[in-house]
Amino acid sequence: MLYLPTYSPNLNLIERLWKFVKKKTLNAKYYENFAAFEAAISTCIADAPTKHNAELDSLLTLRFQTFSKARIQAA
Repeated sequence: MLYLPTYSPNLNLIERLWKFVKKKTLNAKYYENFAAFEAAISTCIADAPTKHNAELDSLLTLRFQTFSKARIQAA
């Protein structure tokens, strides 16, 4: 189990995936109807393991900076 602070979307992998999907499907794009919008999101998610694999490998990683010797100073 991995402890995450209460609000930390930059550390939560699903938030990173959602940001990627929004960038690929919503960035300056207009959809005529909800069905086209839903299809674009579904296609992006379905293509994640194949077409977007290289981009997601670097984005969806648990390697992030930690501070093991950090000290908390009293105010």
